[in-house]
Amino acid sequence: MHPALWISKTGLDAQQTNVSVISNNLANASTIGFKKSRAVFEDLLYQTVNQPGGQSSADTRLPTGLMLGAGAKVVATQKHHTQGNVQTTDNSFDMMISGRGFFEIQLPDGTSAYTRNGQFAMDDEGTLVTSGVGYRLQPEIQIPQDAESFTVGVDGEVSVRIAGEVDNQVIGQITLVDFVNPAGLEPRGENLFLETGSSGAPQEGVAAQDGFGALHQGSLETSNVNVTEELVNLIEAQRIYEMNSKVISSVDQMLSFVTQQL
Repeated sequence: MHPALWISKTGLDAQQTNVSVISNNLANASTIGFKKSRAVFEDLLYQTVNQPGGQSSADTRLPTGLMLGAGAKVVATQKHHTQGNVQTTDNSFDMMISGRGFFEIQLPDGTSAYTRNGQFAMDDEGTLVTSGVGYRLQPEIQIPQDAESFTVGVDGEVSVRIAGEVDNQVIGQITLVDFVNPAGLEPRGENLFLETGSSGAPQEGVAAQDGFGALHQGSLETSNVNVTEELVNLIEAQRIYEMNSKVISSVDQMLSFVTQQL
C-alpha cells in the first residue's frame, strides 16, 4: 500500500473534524454567551530514514537528513473567550458581564457550573434561575412578591422597590467567578462550563473590582462568532479536503498505471 494513501486519509479525517468545529460555531452564531472554538492540528510521527547530523563520511555530516511524515490529526479544540457584542433588551432579568468572569449556576446534583449567558428568569418562589432549564443562580437571589422593580448595580448589588416604601431595599449580591485558564473549562452544553484540572480553581469576586467585569442590567452578550470569518475557514477546510482527495485519486491512478503496464 502506497504511504501517500494513508497520509491523505489522515488529512481527510482532520478536515472533517475541522468542518464539524466550524459548523458548530455557525450553528451557535445567535446563542447568547457562546464562545467560538477552533481546531488545533498536529503532524503525526515521522519515519527517519537518515538522521540529521548523521555521519555521511569520515569528515562530513548530513545537513538535513531524510524524514517522512505520516500525516496530520486534530489534537484539541480551543475555546476563545473574547468579548461578544452588546445586545440591549430592556428586560430587567437580563444581565451582561463586560469583562472577565462567569455567573455561577447550581446544577440539580448540587455541583456548580459556569456561564456567560445572562438570560435569567424568576421561578415560582421568586428565585433567579436560568431561563432555559431553571438552574438557580448562585448566590441565590430571591425577589419579594411585593417588589415593584428590580435593580442590579454594576458591582452586582441587587435591590428592589417595595410597594409603599420610598427607598430601595438591598436583597442580595451577585458575585462573579473567574479562572486562571478559561480555555481549560469543559463545555457541557446548555451554555454551561465545568471546572477542570486545566482551568484552575474558581476564584470568586465582586463585579467591577479586582479585575472582574462589570454587570450591565437590561443587556446581553451575544456570541463572539464572526460569521464571515467562519465562512472563510469553511472554504479553506473544503479546499484542503479536496486536495487530499485529489492526492488519493492521483496515487490510485499511478498504481493502476504500474499494474497495467508492467
